[in-house]
Amino acid sequence: MFELKACDPVTYRQQTRRSTLIVAMLFLALAMLLSSAAVMLFGEPGADNFRFNVGGVFAGVLITVALVRGPFWSQPWLAPAVYGWQLKRSLMRVTNVMHKVTEGVQANDPTAMKVLRFYHLGLTQMHALDANSSAQAQLVGEMQAHQAKLQALGIDTAQNRFDPAWLERLKSA
Repeated sequence: MFELKACDPVTYRQQTRRSTLIVAMLFLALAMLLSSAAVMLFGEPGADNFRFNVGGVFAGVLITVALVRGPFWSQPWLAPAVYGWQLKRSLMRVTNVMHKVTEGVQANDPTAMKVLRFYHLGLTQMHALDANSSAQAQLVGEMQAHQAKLQALGIDTAQNRFDPAWLERLKSA
């Protein structure tokens, strides 16, 4: 279950820039250290040690990914980036079955209606967090029409939660 959280876009961008810089610096340090160590341990002076350098960089990538997805994932300094990643991942899951969502909305399926409302709210937040107001302007009419349809059917318009099981239900319908 994913839930939309209130985020200040300016603070979000500052925090994600900082966490990106931290992860990038970690990767650079690991890649340089591991490449140097591989050349020192396995390389030959004056020979072509390119494969050891590439191996060190590749090991740096693997260790960085393992650290980010492991112990760093729950750290407060990475939380805004994790939230943004989860938001975009949830929206992509809906996008991948949008044809089913659209069919369900046309049939007044309450699950599809909720999914589309979450999608609209999530896109609105994502555009705000990414400072992409031009993309948001294109959605306004569709969002207002869908919100009116929800209200007419008596379905709550505050769909701040997304349950992946809803998509499974729509796929099987």
